[in-house]
Amino acid sequence: MKEVKTPKKPLILFYVIALVVLLALNMFLFPALINGQIEQVGYSDFLQMLEDGKIDQVQVESDLIVFTDKAEKPQIYETGKMDDPNLVERLENAGVDYGAEIVKETSPLLSFLLSWLLPIALMLLLGQLLTRGMMKKLGGGGLGGSAMSFGKSNAKMYVPSTTGIKFADVAGEDEAKEVLTEIVDFLHNPKKYEQIGAKMPKGALLVGPPGTGKTLLAKAVAGEANVPFFSISGSEFVEMFVGMGASKVRDLFAQANEKAPCIVFIDEIDTIGKKRDGASSLGGNDEREQTLNQLLTEMDGFDGTKGVIILAATNRPESLDPALLRPGRFDRRVPVELPDLKGREDILKVHAAKVRRDPNLDFNAIARAAAGASGAELANIVNEAALRAVRQGRDTVLQSDLEESVEVVIAGYQKKNRILSDKEKLIVSYHEVGHALVAALQTHSAPVHKITIIPRTSGALGYTMQVEEGEHYLMSKEELENKISTFTGGRCAEDLVFRSVTTGASNDIEQATRLARAMVAQFGMTEEFGMVALQAQNNLYLGGDASLACSPQTAAELDRRVIELVKRQYAKAEKLISDNMSKLHELAKFLYEQETITGEEFMRILESPIAMPEGNAYNEGE
Repeated sequence: MKEVKTPKKPLILFYVIALVVLLALNMFLFPALINGQIEQVGYSDFLQMLEDGKIDQVQVESDLIVFTDKAEKPQIYETGKMDDPNLVERLENAGVDYGAEIVKETSPLLSFLLSWLLPIALMLLLGQLLTRGMMKKLGGGGLGGSAMSFGKSNAKMYVPSTTGIKFADVAGEDEAKEVLTEIVDFLHNPKKYEQIGAKMPKGALLVGPPGTGKTLLAKAVAGEANVPFFSISGSEFVEMFVGMGASKVRDLFAQANEKAPCIVFIDEIDTIGKKRDGASSLGGNDEREQTLNQLLTEMDGFDGTKGVIILAATNRPESLDPALLRPGRFDRRVPVELPDLKGREDILKVHAAKVRRDPNLDFNAIARAAAGASGAELANIVNEAALRAVRQGRDTVLQSDLEESVEVVIAGYQKKNRILSDKEKLIVSYHEVGHALVAALQTHSAPVHKITIIPRTSGALGYTMQVEEGEHYLMSKEELENKISTFTGGRCAEDLVFRSVTTGASNDIEQATRLARAMVAQFGMTEEFGMVALQAQNNLYLGGDASLACSPQTAAELDRRVIELVKRQYAKAEKLISDNMSKLHELAKFLYEQETITGEEFMRILESPIAMPEGNAYNEGE
């Protein structure tokens, strides 16, 4: 879609012209009007006129003498002041009044310009500049806005374009595209629906996590329908002055009706669409609620048969006002979820098509490694791979670039200036091998893909990457227990080998605790509590923070069950590592020397005969 920009008036040109005119008046007209009333004469002429009795009044100033004659309409004269000690005596002998001030008359036009027009013009100019500055800060029109632009919506308008975004540019959201295709068909063939008496939904709400392509889908709908597209953020409706947001809503719908058929897209609608709880300090009549009320009224008022479709996007659908979600307003709720394995592979291919790459790239492997990534994160992975290729002096993206970019997105860049001591490096080696060993020895754990002890900018001193073979939607109780056991494997290996523990397991402890608490309080995987929800999940699309929904006594019992579950899995990990201590030492030594090993190398050593006596790696580190 091509954005239509309103042509900006060259206001600076008007100011320059006004300044030039003012300077010309000051240089030519004003001096001519003033000096045209005064005649310059020499001092000798002044003395002669004084002797002849032709002078009526004299005003002596610091550097000149101003005097008038005795004509019916006195003429004003000026002459330079001379060192004449007899001047006062001459004036008294001639009977001239030399104490009064001579008023220099100016023309009525000049007097009007200087007294009225110029001050008014300066005040108007100052007011205009102050208004523009305020409008720019408040978002009410920017440069070229004025007081008349208050209440105008700042919606960006896009016109249909053959090079715009289409559904083919949006990958990984097949279900959402299928739902929105009906809207496109209605905009193309409205009579087909009118004949049967069907009405198209007035609005569709796109909900999903950040970065899944909600805005991109809205633009693709407009691109497929080949109709104008208005885009505005919910925060742009909220103003400092009460009533401005409602005015902007009215203006937006007025523009949409003029351009019908068209699509109006409101991003982050939860900014103005939050539930009305009546807790406002102004009795519920604040700016946000007025804006929401106006939006509800406009959605009820416009004619859906004209082809005006309202699309909105949010990450927090649970916070929206119920009146906004009822039939007749946002009739459809379109989930835009995180892509599955095939969706991630398709998204990678779409973005990789824009860069020069090796034709033999394995996108499936990258998609499996990037489980849980959104469309925006996958686009960032491809871009990071291209940047890495440039840094290494290549003009094509290789498989290694994509693999490294996945790690960059997950754990950050390699921190080259962080140098671990030999002892710390050895501890990290045992810690990461402990994770990998427990994961590999359990039936239901994902295979180990990579182990590294190179520090990352995220703060991790090392990490173990596990990659599922396929997409995983459900997890059994055994699989979750195995994950907890894998989280505890790093600390367990440290304790068994060094008889001491470090702070390196802080993130493992956090994840194991969160997973164990979810098993007990949310998934109903304990006999004591059964299928009872003891915690509620909030903000599903924004991290899914959980809050307890039980009594203090039940919460204390819940904590006890969580601790028991984690301890039980720690004991399982301890037994697995103790039974394979020789492999732990062998793998830790190899990782200590290589710093990074692949899953294939790990499994080769794990399945090979013992190659070194127990404790060798630890003894060398000492």
